[in-house]
Amino acid sequence: MSWTATARYGLEPAPGGLAFVQDLLNTLSAGKPREPDLLQTAEGARAWLDQALQSWSGVSHRPAPGIELTAEDVQGLRDFRHDLGQSLHAQLGDPATETGPAASLMTLPTALRLDEHGAVHAEPRGTGWRQVASLALIEVYQAQCTDTLRRLKSCRNTRCLTAFYDRSRNNSGVWHDVHVCGNAANLRNYRARKRAGADQV
Repeated sequence: MSWTATARYGLEPAPGGLAFVQDLLNTLSAGKPREPDLLQTAEGARAWLDQALQSWSGVSHRPAPGIELTAEDVQGLRDFRHDLGQSLHAQLGDPATETGPAASLMTLPTALRLDEHGAVHAEPRGTGWRQVASLALIEVYQAQCTDTLRRLKSCRNTRCLTAFYDRSRNNSGVWHDVHVCGNAANLRNYRARKRAGADQV
């Protein structure tokens, strides 16, 4: 599958449909040098969504929903991306983001459908950005049920915030790339400790 937003940061996608959520979060402008925001324009948002839905269909083995994004939908989708990122931060215990869920995250429609084999499927409802958001929250809920959501994290580097899936055995990862963001943070901390020590002399 081709998750274009996540791939540009050199990251492996999260398993299954959770990769759709990760890819949505990674449409944000991040990295060094900074990658463009894929939701900056309606044309860019449509191009990302078409590819992401195709990839989602491949991992879920279900037909992709037909979603039309208008120019007016783009700001709503960016706002949802922000709210979703904040919600995931709060879930991981980041005190800077424990402000409660945004109103937009609590009012998105979803339908349950029983298929001919007796399986129940959650299906996104609404139109435009709300349908994209509904699909993302379905995947978030399913990841909660399988206890994989806690492994979807944003890089601790606040200048980065790239979404990565932590595959470490004890789920202890905090950097999307320890050699890029981790080393830079360690160097800043080292210099701060050195300055503090010099001030005490």
